[in-house]
Amino acid sequence: DTFPTAMHISAVFAIEDKLLPAVELLIDTFKRLEAENEGIVKSGRTHLQDATPIKFSQEISGWRSSLERDAELLRMAVKPLYELALGGTAVGTGLNAPRGFGELVAAKCAELTGKPFVTAQNKFHALTSKDELVFAHGAIKATACDMMKIANDVRWLASGPRDGLGEIFIPENEPGSSIMPGKVNPTQCEAVTMVAVQVMGNDVAVGMAASQGNFELNVFMPVCAYNFLQSARLLAEAIVSFNDKCAVGITANREKMHHNLHNSLMLVTALNPYIGYENAAKTAKKAYKDNISLKEACVALGFLTAEKFDEVFHPEEMV
Repeated sequence: DTFPTAMHISAVFAIEDKLLPAVELLIDTFKRLEAENEGIVKSGRTHLQDATPIKFSQEISGWRSSLERDAELLRMAVKPLYELALGGTAVGTGLNAPRGFGELVAAKCAELTGKPFVTAQNKFHALTSKDELVFAHGAIKATACDMMKIANDVRWLASGPRDGLGEIFIPENEPGSSIMPGKVNPTQCEAVTMVAVQVMGNDVAVGMAASQGNFELNVFMPVCAYNFLQSARLLAEAIVSFNDKCAVGITANREKMHHNLHNSLMLVTALNPYIGYENAAKTAKKAYKDNISLKEACVALGFLTAEKFDEVFHPEEMV
């Protein structure tokens, strides 16, 4: 009963004292970036294709909100881990343990750690089932998934400097290539994505280990604990590093955002109320095929006059 107790205590500390503070640190950074970039409108993207406009602050708010939800899930996932198996002894019956031992030890653990530990309601479950750790690691994996998405967004938005999207600048932490002078790679983003992959793999290991609670004891607890604690530590450290060496230094390339926005054929969506979906699609296709502007295509097709087009077409108001 000592081993599963140690697992729960260490898991609580890993989430509450390491991972959650890291997540909250990055949330605060994104809040600041939202405020700083409120007035910037850029091209949105879906399916890796151009889409209708979005404010850069709105895009950042999506990152921030994802992490806020992850923090909620982590706090929720910690609660079942407060229950400790100590007092169940060998098979959950409490054989050879003094009466009230589990309650006394849990109270002492709570006193020493400042965490609200209590004795497990059912010691048979506490010794053989690791569902609480599976649930908690699921919240860690969810955080890793969101960090993977955020890091990918950042490195794609920063891609270039001339042949990529190039809509944001990120800090240049080190020379990025031993053969291409001046090349700078998004290493902080790449580190986060690799950690995220490791956490996703660890989640499989934790789940498989938790399924091996044969009869009265799960003997796969070491591999469960190892992968759980590794996930929490790696992800916390990766988030802090990403925050300090990348996120805090993100700045908008306003000129490139403006260029990409006004070159986007998906701005044609704003014309739907005036010329209809089918004619708007024809306008976009003609503009693309003939390499002309949406305005030129719309006028050439006779759907709107140049004056009317200017009257109804305002990309910055599409957000």
